[in-house]
Amino acid sequence: MLPGLDVPVYPRWMGPANPWSPNWRPDPKGRRLASIRAARRGALMGGVLLGLVTIVAVATAPEAVGRPPTLAAIAGAMALPGLALLGAGLAPATLGSRIDAVVAGLAMALGAPVAAVTSIAIAVVVLALVDGHGMAGNAFGAVVRAGVIAAARVAPLLAMAVAAWVIGVRRGGSPTTTSGA
Repeated sequence: MLPGLDVPVYPRWMGPANPWSPNWRPDPKGRRLASIRAARRGALMGGVLLGLVTIVAVATAPEAVGRPPTLAAIAGAMALPGLALLGAGLAPATLGSRIDAVVAGLAMALGAPVAAVTSIAIAVVVLALVDGHGMAGNAFGAVVRAGVIAAARVAPLLAMAVAAWVIGVRRGGSPTTTSGA
């Protein structure tokens, strides 16, 4: 109820999915909870599986020759936010039909290199700006160029990781039904 009004009026943006809405209803089939759990599982699995693919991609890059091996781990850590967000966003779609899961897996396979490269590029630009040498644009371009080439190099490993992601999210996923009393 809005202050200063005698009639109970609720804001338009307060829809039935909002637990503070007067029109809120419980989810008897558990779909909302299943989607939340799938998003959490998808974020974790996407970060772990695709983070490992990112580490392999950076470690096997020709540009990494002569560089310390911790560079790959640092790049994998920089890619985690983008990969986890992508995994969380696409995971609830895998709980639908098999076609939905295939489409979500395809979206994950196409989006994972983009998410990883974008996340790494943002971190590199921030670090370059903090460094103060004015090389942020060059650093961004180098990361994007190397990321596109690396994604093509590890495409079979990426496909296996995405298949494991889809299977893992689907296996953990459907809500359990309880017999009503």
